[in-house]
Amino acid sequence: MLTPEAHTLFIADLHLAADRPDITAAFMRFLQQQAIHADALYILGDLFEVWIGDDNPEPLVAEVAAALHELSNSGVPVYFIHGNRDFVLRDAYAKRCGMRLLPPQQVINLYGTPTLIMHGDSLCTLDIAYQKFRKWWNQPWWQWLLLRTPLSYRQHLARKARAKSAKHKQQYINQTAPQIMDVTPDEVPRVMANAGVLKLIHGHTHRPAVHQLSVNGQNAERYVLGDWYTQSSYLTVTANHWQLHFTNLAD
Repeated sequence: MLTPEAHTLFIADLHLAADRPDITAAFMRFLQQQAIHADALYILGDLFEVWIGDDNPEPLVAEVAAALHELSNSGVPVYFIHGNRDFVLRDAYAKRCGMRLLPPQQVINLYGTPTLIMHGDSLCTLDIAYQKFRKWWNQPWWQWLLLRTPLSYRQHLARKARAKSAKHKQQYINQTAPQIMDVTPDEVPRVMANAGVLKLIHGHTHRPAVHQLSVNGQNAERYVLGDWYTQSSYLTVTANHWQLHFTNLAD
């Protein structure tokens, strides 16, 4: 029997929600069929469509925690970077999942290749309205206050936030300026140069692709993970090969 090549997996933007059981089912298959064989699994934000606190009693929250904890117990480390939808996910839920929380930007060693990983929203500097909002909700005092409001109030805020987000995206689509919601071209090499890397992995933009660029005169690559609204998307990294994968949710 052939031994699978050592590899690490990356996912982002699953946006798990109770009204999308198809995405949850695809995620469970991914954990059982792909992630179980990996050296590690990195979740780069927006695992959930919205996160109202570690005290969320929704069954989906418990189901995901149990599945990730089982993966972790099997010997596959699970790492998590916050996204813009689950930025108040805290240690209590991470412990339930058996996963380790990472800072917003982290350089990791991928089989000898220093690689920067992040959610990716900080790279979209042309989206002024979003960046102002992002600066606000990243304040520790604001998050502290939010998590101490009643659960029912946080559920109300989550519904409003989802509606506002949908309206914000549609506004830019109507203005035929989708590039404003993508990364700022000049920001990417700047961030990579500051981190001292030639490889970057991120999500957020929902535009999976591999981009070639130059960082300090050297060839570099940016890998963008896809969302899971219509298909599961993940990146496999081995010592010699990097590959984006896409699978229909029904498969």
